[in-house]
Amino acid sequence: MTDVAVRTPAQRVRAWLPAYGVYVAIVVLLLFNIAFTENFLAWSNLRIQLIQVAPVVIVALGMALVIGTEGIDLSVGSVMALAAAFIPLYLGYGVVAAILVALIAGVAVGAVNGLLVARVGLQPIVATLALLVAGRGLALVVSDSQLREIRNPGLVELGSGSLFGLPYLVWIALALVLTVAFVVRRTVFGRRLLAIGGNRPAAELAGVPVGRVLVTVYVVSGTLAAVAGVLAVARIQASDASAVGVLIELSAITAVVVGGTPLSGGRVRVWGTVAGALLMQLVVATMIKHDLPSSTAEMVQAVIILVAVYAARERRSR
Repeated sequence: MTDVAVRTPAQRVRAWLPAYGVYVAIVVLLLFNIAFTENFLAWSNLRIQLIQVAPVVIVALGMALVIGTEGIDLSVGSVMALAAAFIPLYLGYGVVAAILVALIAGVAVGAVNGLLVARVGLQPIVATLALLVAGRGLALVVSDSQLREIRNPGLVELGSGSLFGLPYLVWIALALVLTVAFVVRRTVFGRRLLAIGGNRPAAELAGVPVGRVLVTVYVVSGTLAAVAGVLAVARIQASDASAVGVLIELSAITAVVVGGTPLSGGRVRVWGTVAGALLMQLVVATMIKHDLPSSTAEMVQAVIILVAVYAARERRSR
C-alpha cells in the first residue's frame, strides 16, 4: 500500500492546500464580489484591477526565480525607483533610449546582487538589503528628489493604451509570465535553477555552473523590476523616486509564497505566483469596495501569508 493510500483526509487537505488553495481563495472572493459588490463585473473595474496588479506580477516573477534558488531579492523596489529616475533624464534621446537606460540600471543592480551572493558569498538577504538602501539613495540623487511629469506621447501611450481591449501593461505582464513559465519548465537553465535551490552542494558536484546561474537569476530579477518601474512611470505619467516601488518587495514575496513556491527553494510555481498576486489585489479591492480600513486589509493579508507559510512547512515536514 502506498503512502498516499494511508493518508487521512486532513493530511490530504494539507498536501493539497499549498498548491491549489490560492485558486480556491480566488474563486471564493470572486463569487463574494459578484454577489455583494456593486458593479464588480463592470469592465472599467476589472481593467483597473488588472492594471494595478500587473507591476506586482512582473516583479513577483523575478522574485519567484530568486526564491527558487533559496534566495531573496529585497532590492526590487529600489530598482523600480532607479529605473523611474533615469527615464526623464534620457527622454530627450527618445523613448527607446530612455527605456534601455532604465533596463540597464536594473541589469547592473541585479549583477551586483548576483556577484555578492555567488562570488563574495554574502547571504542573499544581506546583499540585497544593501542594494535596497543604496539603490533608493542613488535614485533620489539622480532625480534630485523631484517629482517629474512625463509628457512624452510614446510613454504615455504605453501606460494608457490598449490592444483588443486589454491595456498594454497587462499584455506585457502576460508575455513575461509565459516566458518565465517556459524557461522554468522547458529549458536547461530552469532545471539548473531548481537543482541549485533543491540541493546546492549536489548541484555543484554534478557540474552545474552555480555561480553563473545565480548571477543570471538576480540579473533577471533586476531587469524585471526595471520593466515594472518603466511601466509604473508610463501609467502615472510621472517619475517620483521617493514613491515608485515602495514596499513592492513585500507584495512580490507575498505573491510568491501564497502562490505555493516554498521559501526553501527547489520549486517555482509561476502560475501560482500570478494567482497569489491576483488574490492579494482582490483582497485589497474587496476591502476598499466595502469601506473597510486599509489596516483591515493588511491584517487579512498577514493571515493569508501565515496560512500559506504554515501549509508549506507542513508539506515539507512529511
